Amino acid sequence: MAATISCSFSLYSSLDTQKHKSFYYTNTHLSKSHHKLSKSSNPYLLLHKFHRHNSTFHICSSSQSPSESYFDDTPPKSSIFLTTPELDKFQILKNYGYVHEFEHGSLFAKVMEEDEMDITVCLLAESFAESMMLPLRYVNVLGFLIKQYMIERRGLMPNTAFLVGFYRGKDGEEEELAGTVEVSFNKKGSNTNPPSPTPPKDSPYICNMTVKKQLRRKGIGWHLLKASEELIPQMRNSSREVYLHCRMIDTAPFSMYTKAGYNIIKTDSILVLLLLQRRKHLMCKQLPIYSIPSSESDTSSSEDYPLHEFPL
Repeated sequence: MAATISCSFSLYSSLDTQKHKSFYYTNTHLSKSHHKLSKSSNPYLLLHKFHRHNSTFHICSSSQSPSESYFDDTPPKSSIFLTTPELDKFQILKNYGYVHEFEHGSLFAKVMEEDEMDITVCLLAESFAESMMLPLRYVNVLGFLIKQYMIERRGLMPNTAFLVGFYRGKDGEEEELAGTVEVSFNKKGSNTNPPSPTPPKDSPYICNMTVKKQLRRKGIGWHLLKASEELIPQMRNSSREVYLHCRMIDTAPFSMYTKAGYNIIKTDSILVLLLLQRRKHLMCKQLPIYSIPSSESDTSSSEDYPLHEFPL
């Protein structure tokens, strides 16, 4: 099925403003290296090293310089004064990894690094265009807007983070980017213009989850959700409530979220249809004190509609 998504920001007006500008694909050759798995509370991670092969991607890129990498030995230049708790949270993000073995392959999820931004932007732009049934010529425009959003959001780390999942099939296939998801941990990382119904700003919030079209219906979306839920307690010392949005028309992801333990808190008023938006459920789950990743995967329906709300 086609991907679906709803958005609360003025995408159409943004597209109208940008469509007369020139956007183009650029070929970027990314030199891939081994994923470095740091010491983790999960010893299973130490048994997995995923090789990222040399590949050429068509990247949706803007002229803006990439943001600083947040996983260097020094903190980001934009954050001159970092408290000890913030430094500790940066270290958690740097070391975090989530591994799951399927019968058909392996998934490794980690926090996105700067050199992985362009391929992640492309994945989101293509899924977004597909979900809104936009012509392919708008993919570059979407890529431009999404990249600006991601650069801004990465500037709020460690209060928010993008996770990326890399998949490798059992048949000797090359590792590839399979999906992504964004997690906000607290009020400092909350979006300034959240979708309706509005979630609490100081509570963790999961959004912008998508899975590559060719890899849907394999349970990858389920485990990206579980990876997010596993990371949240490590970044929070108080609230265990986590929120997300689901459009009313998206029955497949709704089934996945309810199976994962999410309940409807509030639903959009029918008046949002006047704003050319789809009605959405705000859903919430109470995470356990010690979150243990589930091995259960929903391979039958979790990838039919691979995108959460995109709160640009």
